[in-house]
Amino acid sequence: MRCEAIIRSGTRQTASDITNTGERNNKMEDNKLYDASQIQVLEGLEAVRKRPGMYIGTTSTQGLHHLVYEIVDNAIDEALAGACDRIDVVIEPGDIISVTDNGRGIPIDIQKQTGKPALEVVFTVLHAGGKFGGGGYKVAGGLHGVGASVVNALSEWLEVFVHKNGSIYHIAFARGAIVRPIEVVGSTEKEGTTVRFKPDPEIFEELVFDYDTLYRRMREQAFLNAGLNISVEDRRPGKERRDQMLYKGGIREFAAWLNTNKTVLHEDVIYLSGNRGDSFAEIAIQYNDSYNETILSFANNIHTSEGGMHETGFKAALTRVLGDYGKKNGVLKGEEKLSGEDCREGITVIISVKLIDAQFEGQTKTKLGNSDIRSLVDNIVSEGLTDYLERNPAVARGIIEKAITASRAREAARRARENIRRKNALEGLSLPGKLADCNERDPALTEIYIVEGDSAGGSAKQGRDSRFQAILPLWGKMLNVEKARADKVYGNEKLAPVITALGAGIGEDFDPSKLRYHKVIIMADADVDGSHIRTLLLTFFFRFMRPLIDGGYVYAAQPPLFKLERGKTVRYAYSDDERDRISAEMRGEDGRGRVEISRNKGLGEMDFHELWETTMDPERRILKRITLTDAIKADQIFTILMGEKVEPRREYIEQNAKYVSNLDI
Repeated sequence: MRCEAIIRSGTRQTASDITNTGERNNKMEDNKLYDASQIQVLEGLEAVRKRPGMYIGTTSTQGLHHLVYEIVDNAIDEALAGACDRIDVVIEPGDIISVTDNGRGIPIDIQKQTGKPALEVVFTVLHAGGKFGGGGYKVAGGLHGVGASVVNALSEWLEVFVHKNGSIYHIAFARGAIVRPIEVVGSTEKEGTTVRFKPDPEIFEELVFDYDTLYRRMREQAFLNAGLNISVEDRRPGKERRDQMLYKGGIREFAAWLNTNKTVLHEDVIYLSGNRGDSFAEIAIQYNDSYNETILSFANNIHTSEGGMHETGFKAALTRVLGDYGKKNGVLKGEEKLSGEDCREGITVIISVKLIDAQFEGQTKTKLGNSDIRSLVDNIVSEGLTDYLERNPAVARGIIEKAITASRAREAARRARENIRRKNALEGLSLPGKLADCNERDPALTEIYIVEGDSAGGSAKQGRDSRFQAILPLWGKMLNVEKARADKVYGNEKLAPVITALGAGIGEDFDPSKLRYHKVIIMADADVDGSHIRTLLLTFFFRFMRPLIDGGYVYAAQPPLFKLERGKTVRYAYSDDERDRISAEMRGEDGRGRVEISRNKGLGEMDFHELWETTMDPERRILKRITLTDAIKADQIFTILMGEKVEPRREYIEQNAKYVSNLDI
């Protein structure tokens, strides 16, 4: 059982104090406050269907799921206003989405600027909503009010049911146009809004919703909003599933959950919170014994993946507080100093701020720019963390001693890094001896195959197109960086050739602009050893060359699984289904022709012609780009597969054994 340390002082409040402001028993009064006068129009709904990417980023599966997030974000804004404590998301048969909240219900009276019912305006006019100074919301996420209208514009059909004032109101649209005006369809004692929609096949490349993707997003929102009950349900035949999430501990439970498969330095989660005017910030901190930092920051429930002022304030205060405590209590000796990187080794921290008029850099809302929030977070951490450390000296000593060890390792890593720099090819010395470089010098046109084993490397060197393909053979198992500090990584004999060949540095020095190849292709056997090699390399890239993955530079080659022969005809298959289809084609109409099918041997046993034809020829090969659509999930998987704890790894393997023929990390 976890015991959580909660710091309260002065005007500080818990997340639930903020969320529950304005209890639901006052909702009749709320209805008077939230009416059509608070809906303000900035501009009409134009060009959304023509340029959907401008509004949702992409029309791929990512954009498809973004539609759901927009509707859910509007419901969560009701929760932030203290008017909603339950949201239900349902994937109905036919991949229809339904989102229901028990908030105040979208206003249905006439909006003065347009002379139309507010409900109609919200779903047909871009930048119409209660978030532009009309007083409907103090704190809001959403997409600056465009969410509902954009979802409507990009849906084959959409309908809304509003439970309000004792009646059920209904309106229906088709591709953004009204097909059924607002009408009363029943009576009710409830309040809230239900939005049902079906994405438009004319817009989206993919129309099938992924339950796990929605579940992870809703779980994150439940963590960020203490006391908010969110359920996700799949009603599609054969996919039935339902999850309900309610985290009364909010971000404290979030931090503890992130450390589930890690060994923590202190069982309690350090919780700090405070407010200044209408701005509120809360921070949850828990250290583990790993060498990696996990910082997740949010502003008005929006994940600020590029950080911003709230992260800046936290980092500055953390470094200062630990340094001051270490000096004051004699843990830091003489001239010893701690850098920010030292203080954050092994940290898991959630930073969540809620504020009026959040200023995000760029339309993607990935970096918070409000300068005043930096001082708020700094003050909260300075005061609260200092108080916590004074009251918990054993925990304080453990954290600072870990930081001191990190500092010493960082110095050793610096010396090793300098050694690598001196050996770097850009400074005039040779590239790795086993590297067969290509002739092309424009990185955008080149690719490097990192190949398992000298034998496969030899075949790859013979079979490649030397104009643009480089080959780097690796031999033996490399270092598992999940269990090693940076000083053990720099200069490692198995990793050094990779670092030098890519030419972009490592860790904090990594610079994508210096990459010598814009395709880094891992080519390993389709067996257990090959999977291990791939996982070790991906762990290394994830922990020490993260921009390499984020930038889309990393690929996995897909050697064929089967070789099919009939007479002089030879074909290859990359899956069981493809094997069966090709086999039937090769037998022809008589069906009695014998087709020899053999499980493909390792890369090293393929001659260079086969390797080129099946795995290296750009016209015929299959490459799988390694992406991180969910960094939290990736971090957890790498921790499970490559970390110290055996039991979580065993459970993961047992649960996923049925997928082993197509394991994708």
